[in-house]
Amino acid sequence: MLTIGSRGSQLALWQANWVKARLEELGEECRIEIIHTTGDKIQDVALSKVGTKGLFTKEIEEALLDGRIDLAVHSLKDMPTDLPEGLTLSAIPPREDPRDAIIGCKLDELKRGAKVGTSSLRRMAQLRALRPDLEIESVRGNVDTRLRKQAEGQYDAILLASAGLNRLGWSDRIAEIIPVEIMCPAVGQGALAIETRVGPTIVSKLDHLPTRNAVTAERAVLRALGGGCQVPIGAHAVADGSGVFLQAIVIAPDAFAMIRLEARGDDPEKVGASLGQELLDAGASEILKAVYE
Repeated sequence: MLTIGSRGSQLALWQANWVKARLEELGEECRIEIIHTTGDKIQDVALSKVGTKGLFTKEIEEALLDGRIDLAVHSLKDMPTDLPEGLTLSAIPPREDPRDAIIGCKLDELKRGAKVGTSSLRRMAQLRALRPDLEIESVRGNVDTRLRKQAEGQYDAILLASAGLNRLGWSDRIAEIIPVEIMCPAVGQGALAIETRVGPTIVSKLDHLPTRNAVTAERAVLRALGGGCQVPIGAHAVADGSGVFLQAIVIAPDAFAMIRLEARGDDPEKVGASLGQELLDAGASEILKAVYE
C-alpha cells in the first residue's frame, strides 16, 4: 500500500484524493496521511512576512525522507525551486486553469476605496498597479474560509486562484477570471506536484509532459531570480510542439516599479534561466532587494 502525504485543507485533500484515484486506476492501493505544515500553523501573519521557504512543504518532505510516506502531493506553486537531496518531482499531472480569479465583483466594477483581500504579495502588487484607488488587505485561511469572509461582507472582493475554485466545485462564485496579460500568475499556479524519493516509481505514469515543460520554464525564472513562493514574481508559460512561450513579471510591492518580459525557445530550463537573467539585468534585482529588506 502506498501512503500519500498531504496537508489537511479541503483543497489539499481534494488534490491528494485525485492522485489516489489515478493510482488506484493503475492498480495501486493507497491511503492518505495528513501532515500539518508551518504554513498551516501560522494564520495571523501575512505569508510575505513569514520569510521562510517551504512553508507548506517542509514537514511533508521530512516525512517522505523518513519513509513515513511514499509520495507527497503539493500545489506546485508552494514548492521551492530546489528540492531536498534524495527527493524528486516524479509527476506533474495536467494543469488546471493557472489564472487568478476575483470573487465578489468584476475588477473594473469595484467602487473607489473598495476593500479587496488576498494573501499574495504578487497579487497585491499587480492589483495596486491596476487599481491604486482600492484598499488592499491581507486575508488568510483556506479557500472556504476566505470565501466565507467575503460573503460576510468583510471584503468587497477577494482574489484567489481559479484552479482551487474549479477543483472544489466553486467556479460559479467567480465574478471574473483575470487574463495572464493583466495579472501574471504565480510560478506553477494550477499545477500539482507529486514528490517521491529518487528512484523508479509508478507515480511517473501520471506525468504530463506539456505541463512539466511549462512549469519547468516558470521555475527556472524563479530560480534565476532567487525568489521564493511569497515574493512579487509572476511567470506563465505555455508549451506546445514548437517549444515554450514564457512571460514573467517582477513588481515592487507598492507597484512603483514593474518589469515584464517574455521569451520563446525549445529548452524550457534555458528559456526560463535566460529570461530570469534578463529581468535581473533590467532592474529586477533592485526591486527584490527592497522586498527582502
